[in-house]
Amino acid sequence: MAKGGFPRGAAGMNAGGMMRQQAQMQQKLLKMQKDIEKAQEEVEKTLFSASVGGGTVKAVCNGKKELTELTISPEALSPDDAEMVQDMVLSAVNEALRQADEAMTKTMDGIGGGVNLGAFGL
Repeated sequence: MAKGGFPRGAAGMNAGGMMRQQAQMQQKLLKMQKDIEKAQEEVEKTLFSASVGGGTVKAVCNGKKELTELTISPEALSPDDAEMVQDMVLSAVNEALRQADEAMTKTMDGIGGGVNLGAFGL
């Protein structure tokens, strides 16, 4: 046994080795956090679009899940078609938002390497 009663080698680790391992882990976590922030920024800048009704309604949102553009074809603006247009707007917006959410999830899963980043508040 080594001084202080701690075994050396594969069976045990001295305090210096533990501190180095902890410092390396902290560096890896800081790098992962920076990678996550960079990836989030990239996804937030990305635009996601969806159109329905053969292009009658088109919605565009960003990765922050903000609607940035909504286009409605003039042919769809008949008072008789108002309810149908409302449904198409909801469908297009929800699809664009779903795409943004899916992109963020895929990005975070790729960075986390299977680690549940939500458990760390990320």
